[in-house]
Amino acid sequence: MLQDAPQITEEDLQKCRDTGDYSPVMFEWYKFVAGLCVTFSNLLQESPVIRKDISERDYGILIGLINRAYRLMLTNVALSHEGEFGESTSILDRCIFESCVILSWLCATNTEDRFDRYVASGLRTELELKDQVNLALEKRGGDVLLIEKRMLDSVADCIAEAGFVDDQIREMKPLPNLAAMLEALGYKRFAYTAGQRIGSHHVHGTWVGLRNHFIEKEEDTGRYRARQKSYTHINQYVYITSIVLAALSKFVDFVFEDADEEKGEILNLFESTDENIRMLNIEIVGGDFDAIA
Repeated sequence: MLQDAPQITEEDLQKCRDTGDYSPVMFEWYKFVAGLCVTFSNLLQESPVIRKDISERDYGILIGLINRAYRLMLTNVALSHEGEFGESTSILDRCIFESCVILSWLCATNTEDRFDRYVASGLRTELELKDQVNLALEKRGGDVLLIEKRMLDSVADCIAEAGFVDDQIREMKPLPNLAAMLEALGYKRFAYTAGQRIGSHHVHGTWVGLRNHFIEKEEDTGRYRARQKSYTHINQYVYITSIVLAALSKFVDFVFEDADEEKGEILNLFESTDENIRMLNIEIVGGDFDAIA
């Protein structure tokens, strides 16, 4: 059962206009979209609306990515409740963005090996660890440390659950990078630059990331000092909900039976939700996109 969309009254909007702060309203829409992720991440594969030709592993990947987006959005809800952890919500936004692009690519791409490539991309790191442990064992003469046994057992279990053997992983075609995924999904290069490359500032702590979130100049001395608070920007509520809704749409379009009546209604819900958020954002940004005289 899908929850009802936020009921934003004209009075609510007027309060935002009067204060210039639309965060309370956008926050409600953000929580609503996060709630949609909860619903679809818990959609059982045996449901009659779900196609039966999707493997358990592949379906698990899809709902796992949706659940990851939800859990990170839920964390953002907690962090941004008082609006003082913009640096942390920005880092999490980058992770949500990446998960949603991968989810969309898996659901929209017609290559038969797409899920295998996704799984193998993560397992290559496990193989590297396995090779390094085995090399250490060889140099030591075969005596296995307890920590090494735990590592090797963990790697073996992970590979076995994926249905692979080591050589299959090594020979698998690499997963395309995020820029290529976005291009395949019809996005322009700007989406990669804004969503991924700019997001890297927050993840890696570049000069841009530091000056935006962690340091500020004293007006009287011009010296830098540690910034004590960094607020969540309202734009974060907009672009994250948009990319999440796009991913959910790809998911529903991919896993639902074509003849299911609810499919169209759900896709319309995602579209109308995105439209409501976009229209609200237009009011917020005002004339940002007007040409300069």
